[in-house]
Amino acid sequence: MAALPGFLNGQWHRESTVEPPGTKSDSPALCVLNAVCRPGLWAYGASTRSLKDQRIWLTGASTGIGRAVALELASRGAICGLTARNEESLQKLRQEIEARGGNALVLPGDVTDGDRMKAIASEFRAQLGEIDILIANAGTHVFTKPEQFDAKEYLSLMDLNFGGMVRCIEAVLPAMLKRGSGQVVGVASLAGYRGMPRAAAYGASKAAMINFLESIRFHTARRGVKVTVVNPGFVRTPLTDKNDFQMPFLIDADRAARIICSGIAREKDEISFPIPFNWAIKLLRILPYPIYKALISNAVKF
Repeated sequence: MAALPGFLNGQWHRESTVEPPGTKSDSPALCVLNAVCRPGLWAYGASTRSLKDQRIWLTGASTGIGRAVALELASRGAICGLTARNEESLQKLRQEIEARGGNALVLPGDVTDGDRMKAIASEFRAQLGEIDILIANAGTHVFTKPEQFDAKEYLSLMDLNFGGMVRCIEAVLPAMLKRGSGQVVGVASLAGYRGMPRAAAYGASKAAMINFLESIRFHTARRGVKVTVVNPGFVRTPLTDKNDFQMPFLIDADRAARIICSGIAREKDEISFPIPFNWAIKLLRILPYPIYKALISNAVKF
C-alpha cells in the first residue's frame, strides 16, 4: 500500500485556519459551500510530528490492540502511562518496554470508575508531567441476540466502551483546554457506522463514540486540542479469535498499531483501516436502507 498515491492512503486533512461559515453569506447552504470550497481547506500530505518524549496515557493496554500500541509507542520514544484492570499483565508489558529501552508507568484501574480515572490522571501528572495525548482504547465486544434479550448486558457494554472513554476524557480535557494543547484519541470501530446482525450493542457503543468525538472536535479545535477517531476493521486479537465467522481484510495487531500511531503523529481527524474495508463500509453507509438491508441479509449469516 505504500506505493499508492497519498490521497488513497487517507492523507488529506483539514487545515485549522478555516474561517467560520457565515462570514461571507447569510445563506446556510452558501455558508457550507463557501467553507467546503475555500481554497486551502483540503491540504494534501499532513505533516508528521515525532512521538518521542510525548507523554501518552493509554487505556486497555494489557492485551490486543492496546498492548501492540504500547509497544509501538515505546519504539517511537514516547513515555507511556498504561491502564487496564489486570495489573500483572501491565507489569509484564512495562518490563518488556523497559527492556527495549522505553519508559512506562503502570496505572491500573477500571475505566468504568470515574474517580479512579481522575486519580490516575493526577498520578500521571505527578510522576511524568502533563498528559500530551490520551488514547482511550479500553473496550470489549459481546454478540447481540435479540431472541435472548439482555438489557443489563447491553447497557454494561455501553458503559464500558462509551462511558469508559467519556470518563477518561473528563479526567484530561480540562487541563488540555486550559493550556491550549493536547490530543484526545478514541478507539471506536468501523462497526459503528451502520447496524449489522449480531452487533447491535457493540455497534451502538462504537457509534456513540464516533458521534461524541466528532461533536466535541468542533469545540476543542478552537482551543488547540485535537480529537482523533480511530476506526479499525478486523484486527487479530484474543477478542476476535473468538469470532465464529470469516473476517474480511483481517490484519495483525502490530500492523494496526503502526497505522494508529502514524495517524496520531499526523494528528489526523480519523484513522480508518484497512483501506479497502473502510471504503466498503463507507459505501454501505450511504446506500438507501432497502438496498443495504438486502445486501446484508444475503451476505451475512446470523
